[in-house]
Amino acid sequence: MAVFTPVSREVLSQWLTQYAVGSLQEQTAIAAGIENTNYFVTTDQGRFVLTLFEKLQPAELPYYLNLMDHLAQRDIPCPRPIPDQQGRFFRMLCGKPASLVTRLSGQSQMAPTPDHCRIFGDQVARLHLAAADYPAHLPNPRGPSWWLTAAAKVRPFLNATQNDLLTQELVFQTTHRFDALPRGAVHADLFRDNVLFDGARVGGVIDFYFAGTDAWLYDLAIVVNDWCVTPEAMLDPARVQALVGAYHARRAVSAVEQAVWPVMLRAGALRFWLSRLFDLHQPRPGEVIHPHDPTWFERILYHHVKNPSPWPL
Repeated sequence: MAVFTPVSREVLSQWLTQYAVGSLQEQTAIAAGIENTNYFVTTDQGRFVLTLFEKLQPAELPYYLNLMDHLAQRDIPCPRPIPDQQGRFFRMLCGKPASLVTRLSGQSQMAPTPDHCRIFGDQVARLHLAAADYPAHLPNPRGPSWWLTAAAKVRPFLNATQNDLLTQELVFQTTHRFDALPRGAVHADLFRDNVLFDGARVGGVIDFYFAGTDAWLYDLAIVVNDWCVTPEAMLDPARVQALVGAYHARRAVSAVEQAVWPVMLRAGALRFWLSRLFDLHQPRPGEVIHPHDPTWFERILYHHVKNPSPWPL
């Protein structure tokens, strides 16, 4: 979403001739995020989002793009990839693989109420159930093996207290793995800014490029760590109960899953503490970069360690 690869109007106009989407009218760079280059693209036939993949390689893209297509076919409000004239979901553009997807309606709700959480909790369960028969498999690219790699690279930037917290949590997570939990394709980044509300409904779930195969409970924990946290980095019981209750009503969470809920909350917090540290201290050159503050998820992780949160229902 940062602009790492500029695309001129002339080059984009030519690239779009390979798609049945009409003629380019407007392109606008999206100056948020830290992973890919994105543009809003308007043609005389519709509105789209163009993504140039800065890290993902062509061989990796089918998992993500086919997942989005799979979910869209099952009425999940996610971007649907537009095929080119040969039926492919991506083509090279300015030396990078690039895709064109539908642009969805709505705006992110950055101050969600319990009602927003209830609506979105149901949507997360619907997404998981819709993904259950997705045949492709991809180990979570930001899972435990990546945690160890990232930790080694960010340790020099941490103080002694932070290093102790990181060491202890990595040991804890290594000894608390639950590979038998219900699992499938997960979004793994369902933060508020990746969800669009259109009135009282979810109009869009976007940015699937951290998706992978993992426990559905882990995906739910990531959601709760963002949607249901107070300014003091503590969980808000009303929002947690609304979100988790709606999820559970759609996809019943087993007793085994409920028992490991505190571990999953910690795992979700660790993942984003590490990724934000990594993005801050191992940046790539780019024209527009807005790394997130890693200390926020350090605080959330610390709270979960000191105050384990049982299953809320």
